[in-house]
Amino acid sequence: MAQLDQFIQLLHQRQAQSIKLAGGQQVRLTVEGISNPMTKNEVSATQVLSLIKEIAPPDVAGQISATAQVRFAYAAPSGSVQVDLHHEGGAPVVMVTRADNGAAAPPESVATVRKVDTEARAEIDQLLSTLVDSGGSDLHLRVGEPPIIRIEGALVRQDGAPLEADRLQAMLESIMSPRDVIRYHETGDADYAYGVEELARFRCNAGRDSAGPIGVFRVIPSDIPTCEELGISKEVKRLCYLTKGLVLVTGPTGSGKTTTLASLVDVVNSERTDHILTIEDPIEFVHTSKSCLVTHRQVGLHTDSFRAGLRAALREDPDVVLIGELRDLETAAIAIETAETGHLVFGTLHTTTAASTIDRIIDQFPADRQAQIRVMLSESLRAVIAQTLCKKIDGGRVAAREILLSNTAVSNLIRESKTYQIPSIIQTGGNMGMRTLNDSLFDLVKRKIVEPKEAYMKSVDKAGFENQLQSLGINVTPLLK
Repeated sequence: MAQLDQFIQLLHQRQAQSIKLAGGQQVRLTVEGISNPMTKNEVSATQVLSLIKEIAPPDVAGQISATAQVRFAYAAPSGSVQVDLHHEGGAPVVMVTRADNGAAAPPESVATVRKVDTEARAEIDQLLSTLVDSGGSDLHLRVGEPPIIRIEGALVRQDGAPLEADRLQAMLESIMSPRDVIRYHETGDADYAYGVEELARFRCNAGRDSAGPIGVFRVIPSDIPTCEELGISKEVKRLCYLTKGLVLVTGPTGSGKTTTLASLVDVVNSERTDHILTIEDPIEFVHTSKSCLVTHRQVGLHTDSFRAGLRAALREDPDVVLIGELRDLETAAIAIETAETGHLVFGTLHTTTAASTIDRIIDQFPADRQAQIRVMLSESLRAVIAQTLCKKIDGGRVAAREILLSNTAVSNLIRESKTYQIPSIIQTGGNMGMRTLNDSLFDLVKRKIVEPKEAYMKSVDKAGFENQLQSLGINVTPLLK
């Protein structure tokens, strides 16, 4: 009897969705969207590979390795299952699902055993290494263009021949799981994470444009920066000690929202003894459990959607929930309800100011529900941190933040649909730790960290910021020529 048979028997008995075996983690069973450990101890990468080799057909077992991506059927004594081996962050991950669960069979274009193109993987690993070594944030790969790296906000073309479609396709697929390959071929898009050992993790997007395949890779640093390193104020850091409420970090794409959230979650992880549950697409910063227990769930891999994962989270005994993005009405509604019912919820939105963040959430709802949502949001919202990244004079980038901290006045304005008055509350709330974006930008200019032109371009209220610059004797007009 194979060692996995006892787990597979439980899979069938409990009508569970899946068993997950991952190197460095406990074996976990997912029932009705809830993932629970089946073992007390973690299993190593070697143990994971050994366990599935024991049940794999002879022709497949010989091809199982640290790089192979494999899918096969296994007739266990308790019933048939499908076994899917892929890799995340350099560690093997095996998903075992019941053959009777209605899962669609893989398309004929995806082989039972998909050998990884090791040359293509080595090539993309080298490009990712160049990205990290250059201090860049993003790598862009396009057909007909050499690799392009975003360094301090500017796109810089690298030396090298333009990429060809077939080679770029092989490079992208060499670091995808079988599930990602299927999604990429069916929809033309795939979001996933990839890790290079002793280098970094990367948030990856593969897609297509008129010329062929495209790929974008963002660096996720291995080390989580501290609040002090990011210039996060003590008032914002204090939010990590709340027992309930909604805290939103907002800003345009590439403004450092994920990094700010990671540093706040790390404070919780280090200084509290709670259960932190993250729902992301894909998983970016990986938090190792410290004083807290940390559970990472990825949309599309561990749960169908943000709203499904968030709904299931309420049955998983979390104290702190991180939502990668409040993408739709239902996710926003559940997030607010979760914050109201004794949980601290962190989330992100692609909005530029605190007032527009509140309006965006409320405007998602039908008119007949907006009054109710205003009341709920007025009671649950604890803070909005809206940020943007600016180029520093001496190289690198720094965040400028607008900080709204909820108080009675803010709650009343939200409830009474007077969010247009929130900027005035922020201006007069400096003693609480509130700050306008203009004040944050002005401080960076005064301290000679950011050039006046850069700060002016990042300002939302440019007329007001121009007046502030004039108080320093800086005339904006010549700067814009």
